[in-house]
Amino acid sequence: MTSQPTISVSGAQPIARKAWVMLAMLFAFMLVNFASKTVMGLSAVPIMHELGLSHTEFGTLSASFFYLFALSALIIGFVVNKVRTTPVLLLMVAIWAVCQLIAVAPLGAAALMASRVALGAAEGPAFPVGIHAIFKWFPDSRRALPAAVISQGSSFGVVVALPALNALLLAFSWHWAFGAVGIAAIVWALVWFVVAQEGPIGDEHGAEETPSARIPYTRLLFNRTMLSAWLCAFGAYWGVALLVSWFTPYLTEGLGFSQFAAGWLSTVPWGAAIVVAVWGGWLSERLAARGVSSRVCRGIFGGGMVAFGGVLLLLLPFIPSHALEFVVLVAGLSMGSVIYAMQTAIIAELTPVEQRGGLLAIGTAIWSLAGVVAPVVMGKLIDTNGDPHHGYQLGFVAFGAVSLVAGLIGMVFMQPETTRRHLRAGR
Repeated sequence: MTSQPTISVSGAQPIARKAWVMLAMLFAFMLVNFASKTVMGLSAVPIMHELGLSHTEFGTLSASFFYLFALSALIIGFVVNKVRTTPVLLLMVAIWAVCQLIAVAPLGAAALMASRVALGAAEGPAFPVGIHAIFKWFPDSRRALPAAVISQGSSFGVVVALPALNALLLAFSWHWAFGAVGIAAIVWALVWFVVAQEGPIGDEHGAEETPSARIPYTRLLFNRTMLSAWLCAFGAYWGVALLVSWFTPYLTEGLGFSQFAAGWLSTVPWGAAIVVAVWGGWLSERLAARGVSSRVCRGIFGGGMVAFGGVLLLLLPFIPSHALEFVVLVAGLSMGSVIYAMQTAIIAELTPVEQRGGLLAIGTAIWSLAGVVAPVVMGKLIDTNGDPHHGYQLGFVAFGAVSLVAGLIGMVFMQPETTRRHLRAGR
């Protein structure tokens, strides 16, 4: 393998320039990924009107995206333990493009659901495969920030895409908003085909940071650190599922904003998540560099942010104005974004490199199950309350309770150093 030019950041060990190119591409990959998720929520009210759907029926339609999401993440995660990540990522994005472009044609509810199920199957492995790919370019001590950057490519994608997609929706129809995401996926795939390269960090990482021998999956899976990290991510992802399916209709039906204004305001929680997650990844790296334990800088910090977001959401019924409610809701939804980088760094800290793709996939399969439940719960709460605003508010409060419990459990039970010692000792 040819050597790569390197860049040193803050006096730390040098990182190849190609690593930063790959990080930029995977950031854009997640940008397209979440644009394709959130276009559904952006189009919720027009879709419900055109197809004659109740809120519960739309919640079921939105949740269908996650029907094969976890299973696909699990299968492909184990595949990339054995094969290169670059062609897998290319194939996934090609399928995204097809699924989105299909929606340009007039579709009934059944056909739209089928396209969303297929899209979810192709997007399920996106985060774990992307993380596995970039971890081949960055050593353990430098992974929190790139993991945060990739995880928040999703938020940046929403901030950039939603106003443009909303303009297409208002000028033409929701069908063309879906089509625009498909075109963006094609563009990314073409660039990736030209620049993509597999990273050089392989078995030598396993020798440096984790046992070189394989560890039984039962021990990797069923330990308190791994399970509590995934529970924390489940709590945070409940909010992501609500954001991609119900936040825009909450603004129009719950708070009374126009579709035009809602298209812009829907970007605010995603923008806040970018700031929180990247700041959290940076702070975690700085603490680790100063000798702070992984339990503190990844476990307590990550779980604490999830729990804090839950506390804020539980305050919603006591907020006196819609404007302040919006601010508190945005803060509550964004706090948990820190956990995605923290839990992936913990997985890499505990897992031999040849098993890492599988463990990242298992984690994604577990915490993404929130996407199957959360949109339906919200839809039922809206339909069973006479006041739409109250129904939306109850849905966000329910998320707050889930987030608070998950975060507290994570703070107590995420103990990476102790778990790593036990894994190395065979316990």
